[in-house]
Amino acid sequence: MVLVKILGAIDIIAAMTFLSLIFGLSPFIPLILFSAFLLLVKGLFIITGDVLSIVDLFSAIILIFSLFTTPFSILLWIPAFLLLGKGFISFV
Repeated sequence: MVLVKILGAIDIIAAMTFLSLIFGLSPFIPLILFSAFLLLVKGLFIITGDVLSIVDLFSAIILIFSLFTTPFSILLWIPAFLLLGKGFISFV
């Protein structure tokens, strides 16, 4: 049960990173890399059959991509809402 809450907290941190990118707050590069790495590791749960891990993999790729260029706004909003939803549901 505690593991689910930890994974949910990772989702919320990554969603806040996306939201700071959306609103132009320019988060620290280590925070972006930390969030991307944790989402990439969480995305490996796709091997166990967890379908929502695709969201984590997609989000990690977009975070790494955002280090080099500015992605389209929709590519930042979609993972932000999905990760925020996943994070809040894990605390229920």
